[in-house]
Amino acid sequence: MNPLLDRLQPYPFEKLRALFKDATPPADLRHISFGIGEPKHATPALVREAIVAALDTLSSYPATIGTSALREAIAAWATRRYGLPALDPATEVLPVSGSREALFALAQTVVDGTRPGAIVLCPNPFYQIYEGAALLAGAEPYFANSDPARNFACDYAAVPREVWARTQLLYVCSPGNPTGAVLTLDDWRELFALSDRHGFVIASDECYSEIYFDEAHPPLGALQAAHLLGRGFERLVMLSSLSKRSNVPGMRSGFVAGDAALIKRFLLYRTYHGAALSPVYQAASVAAWGDEAHVRENRALYAAKFSTVTPMLAQVLDVRRPDAAFYLWASVEPTGLSDTEFARRLYADYNLTVLPGSYLARDAHGVNPGRNFVRLALVADVDECVDGAKRIVDFCRKLAR
Repeated sequence: MNPLLDRLQPYPFEKLRALFKDATPPADLRHISFGIGEPKHATPALVREAIVAALDTLSSYPATIGTSALREAIAAWATRRYGLPALDPATEVLPVSGSREALFALAQTVVDGTRPGAIVLCPNPFYQIYEGAALLAGAEPYFANSDPARNFACDYAAVPREVWARTQLLYVCSPGNPTGAVLTLDDWRELFALSDRHGFVIASDECYSEIYFDEAHPPLGALQAAHLLGRGFERLVMLSSLSKRSNVPGMRSGFVAGDAALIKRFLLYRTYHGAALSPVYQAASVAAWGDEAHVRENRALYAAKFSTVTPMLAQVLDVRRPDAAFYLWASVEPTGLSDTEFARRLYADYNLTVLPGSYLARDAHGVNPGRNFVRLALVADVDECVDGAKRIVDFCRKLAR
């Protein structure tokens, strides 16, 4: 067996099951989960209709590179969304079977296992796929801690020069999971300068980019930042997905765009990997990327939840609305409980699940930056989210008595 598998840590939800193992929640309260970031809004009718219309294509093997129609739809969307010069759908865009799969596979393509001491640099807290991808590529993950005083931006200035010199791949997530923080143009300027100096690839995970609260100010993207700074896309790719944007996580449809040389090598890897997107879902993805009305409606649903729930929770927790994404990143320090004890007791007493922040981070440089935070995924409908918020408020007020 591959010995690197033994270095993988349990997934956060596996830890959560162990935490709740001996808890018995009240039977008279239906379970509410703020734990998993799985969209619960309805799948748009235009996507369902496109799936039905494309069922005859199941008789054909899909090409790894995807259909020209899908690559053109993605290129057109990214060009509109980020104000870019026209992307080349033949060389700068590659459909993938979900951004999670592509984030993992990218490290297997980029990391040079023949060079000892390779590092993959990750944010902390972070999406655990980054760490697993690094380990199974034979690299060492290095964690750049977020700073609550800087809107949870990673403190890249604290990363030693010798670490940057060994870094082959940098994962960034903007809007961030779990904090919802968005990288600024100055942040990107710093990262591009580091990439130019040390030669590493930047993979920008932007799967939450279409969930935000100000229609006039969508989150800045990596390719957009490069364009604004007068750069090309050298050593840069961004990854996006329809899962959150269009409420179709079951389709596993996303894309990678950016540096044509990187995408050419990534396509070679994926051709052997065998991870082509179903032709049915390719057709449905064309419909989804071509429509913005359902995306605006989706954002409005999230905005209504956040505007209602955030002030309720702010009465008892240290929390504010994020820059973007559908998570609340709440400090539980006002309660006097650790994040794990808060989550365990909330589940045991109120049948409500939240995810401890320490499960989404690593102890690095003397601190776990997720400790004493919890992540709340506001993915259910507004009534269920309000019900859950009321339970949290009641739980915290009872603690304070």
